[in-house]
Order: sequence, then C-alpha cells, then structure tokens
Amino acid sequence: MRLKKLLSVSLAATLALGLLAGCNGSKAADPEQEKVLRIGVLYGSYDDSYFRQQYTDVYEFTHQNVRIEVVPAIDQSQYRYQDNSQPYVQPDYLDNMKKIMTGSNPVDVVVTDTSVLNQLIKENMVKQLDPLIQEDKFDTSDYVPAVIDGIKDLGEGSLYALTPSFSSSALYYNKKMFTDAGVEPPTDNMTWDDVFNLARRVAKGEGKDRVYGFSFNRYVGNDPFWDMQYSYVNSLQLKTYDDKAETMTVNTPQWTKVWETISKLSKDKVIPDNTSNPMDGSDWSSISSDLFLSGKVAMTIGESYYINEISDANNNASKIKNFKPVDWDVVTLPSHPEKPGVGGNIWLSNTFAINSAAPNADTAWDFIKFINGEDWAKLKSRSNSYEMLARKSYIKPKSGLDYNIQAFYLLKPTPPNDPKQDKLMSEKPGLYSVTDSGRKFFQEVLENKKTPAEALKEWEEKGNKMLQEIKNNPKTQFQEDGTPFVPQEGAAADGTIIKG
Repeated sequence: MRLKKLLSVSLAATLALGLLAGCNGSKAADPEQEKVLRIGVLYGSYDDSYFRQQYTDVYEFTHQNVRIEVVPAIDQSQYRYQDNSQPYVQPDYLDNMKKIMTGSNPVDVVVTDTSVLNQLIKENMVKQLDPLIQEDKFDTSDYVPAVIDGIKDLGEGSLYALTPSFSSSALYYNKKMFTDAGVEPPTDNMTWDDVFNLARRVAKGEGKDRVYGFSFNRYVGNDPFWDMQYSYVNSLQLKTYDDKAETMTVNTPQWTKVWETISKLSKDKVIPDNTSNPMDGSDWSSISSDLFLSGKVAMTIGESYYINEISDANNNASKIKNFKPVDWDVVTLPSHPEKPGVGGNIWLSNTFAINSAAPNADTAWDFIKFINGEDWAKLKSRSNSYEMLARKSYIKPKSGLDYNIQAFYLLKPTPPNDPKQDKLMSEKPGLYSVTDSGRKFFQEVLENKKTPAEALKEWEEKGNKMLQEIKNNPKTQFQEDGTPFVPQEGAAADGTIIKG
C-alpha cells in the first residue's frame, strides 16, 4: 500500500511538471545546454529572494536549462555600512542601469520603472516588442487598458516593455457618512471640483469632533502643501521651475488658481491641515492615526492594498476599543477638466524590457512572455499581493468583499516624470529645498497674511535667488532658513569633518 501511494505521488508530480512545461511552451531541459539569463533590476542587495519568489523561481523550475542571475544597478547593501555623518547622495538610477546594460557582460532583461524606461526607449537601448508579440501571437487584449496604453505612450504608440502587475490608488468613501448627511456619494469620473463640493456638504463638527469631507491621504498630521503636490498638482503637470532649473515657473494664473482652491478648503476645515490632530500622545494607535478608519474623514485617497487594512480592522472590530466597522466603497480618482480621464495614480514599478545588446534575446523574450502570460496571472491571482495583476480577467475583489474594483484602473495614468528631472535632482541636491521653500509662503496664505498671488510672487523671487546660487555651484544646498552653503568634500552637510 505504501509503495502504491509513493508511485501515485510520483506520477502526479510528473504530470504536474509536464503540464507546467506544456502550458508555457518550454522544451525538455538539457543540462549540456544551460543558458544564463541575466536580469538587471534598479536596486537590490545581497538578498534577492523576494524578487526571485515573485518572478523567477517558477520560470527556473519549468525551464531547468536556464539559470537566472539577478544584477542590481545599485547595490543597496553599501548603505548599511555608510557613516551617518556622510551626506546622502541620491544615486543616478538611469546611469547605473545603463552601465549594466553595456560592456562585456550586459544584462539580457531590464526591470525598471517608467521614468527610467522612458529614457532607455529614447536612447534606443531596449528592443521594440511589437514584432515579437505579433510573431508569437502573444495575446495582450486582456491587459488593463490604462496599463498597456501607459506603456505605449512611453514608446509613442509602440510597446517596448510589459508588466505583469501594477499599483494603483482610488478614492475611498464612507457610505454611512453620506447617508447620514443625505448627500449622494461620489461616482466614477468626477472632477476635483465635484469631489470638493461633496466634501463641503458632508464636513461637520467643531474642534476634535470635526469630521472632514476629504483628505489627500489618510494619515493624521497632513501637510496641505506637499499633499496637493502629489495628487493635485502632478496631474496638472505643473512645474516649479523650468527644465534647466534656472527659472521659477510658479507665478502664473494656473498656480494661483491651485493655491486659491486648496487654501480655501483648508481654511474652511473641509480638508485637514498639519494642525488637525485629534489625538494626544497617549491615544495613538493604528486606528486613531488613520483619519478614514477613525471616522474623521468622509473621503480619502488610498492605495489598492489599503483594502487589506480596512478588511483586517473590520474583521477585528470586536477587539478594537471605540471602533465600529467601516462601510466603504471606492470610485476613480477625480480628474481636472483640462485633462479629462487622466490622473490615475498607476505605478508601473516593474516593467520588463529586453536590452538591445542582450546576448540571450530569445531567452529574454521567452521569460517576459512567461511572467506576463495567462498561466502566471492565474497562479498569482491566488495570492494576496500588494499589487494588482495587469490581466483584467484575474483582477478580483478580495474574498468575501463587494466593491468597485474597476476604480483602480479605469483612468489613464498621469505621464511619468522625465528622468532628466531626476538626474537634475541628483546633480543639484539643493533643488528639493527650492520646492520645499514654498511651504512657508503657502502657510502665510493659510494664516491670511498674504493672498495666493502675493505669496506665489514672493516664492518666485526667493526661488530664483536659490536657483542662481545652484547655477553658480550645483553642489549648493540650503539651511532651514534658506542660507546657502556648499558641503566641503569630506564633510557632512552640517560641516562636520568626516575622518578617515
């Protein structure tokens, strides 16, 4: 009997392996023809187990004549040993990726975000995939349109990469708050003004009992200046300074309108500001620090994985002091009338492309097909990932829940930042301070000390002076009061000399 069971298990395992190999079109392994597939990633360390578990283990298991090497463009292990007195220098992701794509032993596959991918496409460093897709009749019709179109936009209508998953965000809302206020809840494809008008109608209460209508994020201690930068300003693609980082571009009617809109919402207590903290130090918890879960805001922007946190809290409601389960749903993020249907916060952090100089281009394409195929999506749909699958057929609501899951992928994503801007930030570290200096002027608007137009004009003047300092010396940085300084070589940003 025992022998019979062993034979049955062995036969089942053999059939399963055969099925996996058959589904993915791989040939029988030939140890004498082992191939090495080198995959370049933006950053990594001595431990690449997470990346392997996510993307490569199953492929190696079903393609046993292929051995995969993961090659990070930036080895983050180095930061474990960095002296804390040394100033942090932003690495140049693009240049580091290009280094591992060239030379005597270039990587075959490139895994990167859309910002770096965009520049690699412009420099003809990755292969166009459309001919390979057509030749192999690889089906992309099931892809989320916002994902596939977002990648096509980078290649001016052509595909240079594919991604098996994506991250996204949507507008979460508390159903009960809208019902109690007698206000119709938000819907898909609303404008920002539509959402702000709803927020005014459901906001209520005073002091610590204040319930806000909307928040750009769910965390206590919001900063309206930076909050509006990420979700509101970025979708308009407004810039703080020009492409050469020489002249400020904030003293315009469009910037004025943005500051007028957001400052009024803050002053009217429709959205929380950095003084809106309903807790004292003794009250902190994962619920009280969350404006949405604690019932302090009717609508907020949240990532797709926030669903897991809400579900977990609701399932454990009986164990949480003063907490009632939240009845919620989601709709698409609002968009600006100037850019209808655009503004989805979709992040494609792992796009897979083929190096134009790949020694093993055929194997690279076989791997990309595999992890972007239906079998891989079906397998991954059973796990509770932080990302959503790019194939629509396998995007399902979390087990036991019913919500508008399409809200996470209906909108077209905001175009990615130009990697040249990232390069500027790396070469000129003081640019962050130029943007951050706007916080002081926006705060003066909130305190009714200046009008938005006056504050933006002063930000322009202050920023231009800072940009001139940076132009004179790209290494210039700024103290909190705006005083410029240039860190000496071998010194920390505060002037401390680094020994050794």
